[in-house]
Amino acid sequence: MNAHMPLAWDTLARYRLIEILALWEGRVVAGQIGEAFGIGRQQAQKVLRRYRDLAPENLRYDDTRHGFLPSPNFLPRFTQGRVDEYLHLLNAHDSLGSPFAGLGMGAANTESLPMPSRTISPSVVRAVVKAAREGRRLEVTYASFSSPAGEERILVPHTLVFAAGRWHVRAYCEKHRNYRDFVLSRFRGVPEEAGAMLGQHDAAHDERWQTRVAVRLIPDRRLPQDERDLLALDYGMYNGELELHCRGPLVRYALRELGINPHHAEANPRAQQIEIANRESLASWILWS
Repeated sequence: MNAHMPLAWDTLARYRLIEILALWEGRVVAGQIGEAFGIGRQQAQKVLRRYRDLAPENLRYDDTRHGFLPSPNFLPRFTQGRVDEYLHLLNAHDSLGSPFAGLGMGAANTESLPMPSRTISPSVVRAVVKAAREGRRLEVTYASFSSPAGEERILVPHTLVFAAGRWHVRAYCEKHRNYRDFVLSRFRGVPEEAGAMLGQHDAAHDERWQTRVAVRLIPDRRLPQDERDLLALDYGMYNGELELHCRGPLVRYALRELGINPHHAEANPRAQQIEIANRESLASWILWS
């Protein structure tokens, strides 16, 4: 953050939301501020005016879009300008119904482990979010291990996903004619609109995405009973089993987050700790999503 000012936490939260929406969605309006913080339209407009007084070069009003857009010289003053701030805000909104969880209100005497932040361009996020909301196609250059320099793709994005420490977009790929996950940090350049989607390629028609899968976990059976009981308590298991539910394409990410290699067990059961009880029923989700 480039400004260290003695602001009340609610004022700071409002300014942060303004910057996050402007930078990563490309537009912010008073209605969004009012809805997020439960304040009236006039008060929300006053918040925007005060923000513009503090950062006069950051926002410009656009008559055609009826909102404030980031100026070419936009410089975050109350945020760090990192994509994580926007994407975690989206995630918090979906799970808690409130933007506050994404605003870094930490308690005293706590510590979190900093992890590397993937480099993701605001222009990429704006284009992806806009296309997902409007049901549009995007022409992108996407880098992968098979094409490290990047390859042209036409995608129809529908959902942003945080999994395995990275942000992805779930999208229909016209080249492969199926839905896939694309890592946002691997987009090269600025995606360009490629018109309306051809056919029904939104989230509702992504059958694998719409399929909910149960992942059943148990303590590693190679461990003695007292250690299995300890792990059952650690993981909040019921009758020695924990059942997680997630979308089918996210199964492999869930296992990775849990430190489970679905293809072979760790040699040391104490390192493995837990294992999959219903491996056979998950085979298709582990191999391809």
